[in-house]
Order: sequence, then structure tokens, then C-alpha cells
Amino acid sequence: MLLPGLSNAYPNGIGGEQSNAGETIDDVAKEGCLCHGGEPSNSVMVVLVGVPYSWNETGEYNMRLEIIGGPDTDMGGFSARVSAGELSGDGEAWDEDPATLSHTNSNSRIFQITWTPPASGEGHVDFWISANAVNGADGPAGDYWNQLFFNIGESEYTEDRGTRTLIAGSGTPEAPKSSAGEIDISTLGAGFRAHWLGLLGFGAVVAVIIFCGLLLRYGFSTSYKGRSNLLRLRYKINRRGDQ
Repeated sequence: MLLPGLSNAYPNGIGGEQSNAGETIDDVAKEGCLCHGGEPSNSVMVVLVGVPYSWNETGEYNMRLEIIGGPDTDMGGFSARVSAGELSGDGEAWDEDPATLSHTNSNSRIFQITWTPPASGEGHVDFWISANAVNGADGPAGDYWNQLFFNIGESEYTEDRGTRTLIAGSGTPEAPKSSAGEIDISTLGAGFRAHWLGLLGFGAVVAVIIFCGLLLRYGFSTSYKGRSNLLRLRYKINRRGDQ
């Protein structure tokens, strides 16, 4: 995970309170993978499979986190936090806080998460998950992230009441945004060289049209006073038909 103001990625995960451009954010799982982009993107789908409809203290809940979309790689990561209970699975707790979990392998987009609920009486438990899909290149260009927030209510019944799948994002690709409000020509499929070659070709056509117009106007007009006496005499003879 990446944060603004930092120049290097965190392939082994990140979480908790972090410094962002001189300000402190509460938690990466809540605020998002901000160094991969300033805002979450619907081009990344965060899918959590096996989420229980409710919980009780006797259960242990295994869920599968999948990150879909974004750049065409297998690289991604996540940062998760719960308001109560403990998280474990594919990753490690951040700063030894059992309520957090972050990836330790960024070469995957599928992670197993196990939630051990707290003692009864907690009520609703909140979950925060921020996940990203990255291209492995330096800098945030081409990286996208999204978030999934939800809660699970406590149940007085001990029997399993089933699970559900939660999804954030549509997976629809998004065009890059320009900070200046303009579109980079390269995003339209035309390279810089092709752009200028096209302009040169257009200029050449305009120049030929202007040249032909001048040639027709002054090269073949009998009324042009700058013409030589020989050419004027030839036009005069041709008009009379006297060869």
C-alpha cells in the first residue's frame, strides 16, 4: 500500500495511523490507498465472499477477499480493520494490533481472512477494507484502489444463519484524469510523433492548395499586367485564331 508523500511502495503491507503531506490520517483501511490515487475507483472491484449475516461469540468466520479489475497484472494488496474482534489469515497485523490485517505478498489479488468475534454484548461490528490493484511500475500512474465498508450485527442464536457476498465497485475501466483539465493525446491512441506528422501533412496540403491558387490566378490569367510581352502577344494571337 502507498500513502501520499511517500515515494516507495509497501509490498509487505501497511496500515494504522500514517502521515500524509504533513497531516495525519486516522487509518489506511479507513482512508484508503491514497498514494495509488486521490480517490477510490470503480474500475477496481473489492469482493468479499463468505460474510455472515450475523455473528455470535462461539463462531469463527472465514472470508475470501478478491480484487478484480485495474491494471492487467496479478499484483495487489489490502489493509483491513474491525471495530471489535481479531483478524488473521493471509497477512499480518499492523503494529501488532490484532484488529488489523494487511497483505505480506503483493503478487496476489486473492486473500483469505478469518475473523474471530469478540465476547457477546458488542452489538454491531464495523469492518473497513481498502484494496488496490497495481501495475508494479514506479509512481501511482495506472494504479487503482477501492474500499468496502460494512457491519455485522450480533445474534443471540448460535446456529449458522448463512453467508453473503459483498461487492464494491463495478469493474468498469475509467479513463485517466488530467490535472489541467485537458486530455493527453497519448490517451487517445496517437503518439507524439504521429501527432506532429499529422499536422505536417495537413500543413503540406494547405500549402499545395495555396500554391495552385496563386498559379491559376497569376500564371494563366491574360489580365495580369506583370506578364511578359511575348506571352501577351501569344494570348492575343490565340484569341484571334491567327496562327
